[in-house]
Amino acid sequence: MERNNLYPVFLKAKNLNVLIVGGGFVAEEKLTFLLKSSPDAHVTMVSPMFREGTIALAKKGDVTLIEAAYKKKYLKGKHIVIATTDVPKVNIKVHKHCRKKSILVNVADNPPYCDFYMGGIVTKGHVKVAISTNGKSPTTAKRLRQFFEDVIPENVDDLVKNLNEYRKTIKGDFEQKVETLNEVTKGLIQKKN
Repeated sequence: MERNNLYPVFLKAKNLNVLIVGGGFVAEEKLTFLLKSSPDAHVTMVSPMFREGTIALAKKGDVTLIEAAYKKKYLKGKHIVIATTDVPKVNIKVHKHCRKKSILVNVADNPPYCDFYMGGIVTKGHVKVAISTNGKSPTTAKRLRQFFEDVIPENVDDLVKNLNEYRKTIKGDFEQKVETLNEVTKGLIQKKN
């Protein structure tokens, strides 16, 4: 049976430089989700044109808009690249350039040309849940995101903060701390019969 072999990581986007190639609807969607999750992300967008919504959104974050056609020079100093143009030849060129420079790249809606996928994300304070369907069904990821938004309590942040304070008071080594916290939190998630 096929399984999801992706390795999930949570990136500190403020420590990285992100490039979005394209200025259409998909580019705006990627920027929207990126800034929603990481408002402190450093983003550059390069495209011959930008939607009005993208221009307005860029003003709300650390986003640089460059009105130009894509060139390899725009990859300088970038860690992550998302290609969203409606010209497959350009997207594949971006992918090829990124692979040569060992830059992580995502070509929107083209799984074979992706080093990573941008999944569904649920954020409640310090708690963040990321959902992946291995690039197979964004709609399923969206529905699961809605489900988790409903079931994770709004006050989960209080619990996180309180447990963090409690953790600091526990004596003993790492293993003992884990054991104590496991005991304290075992009633947190009740299984429904």
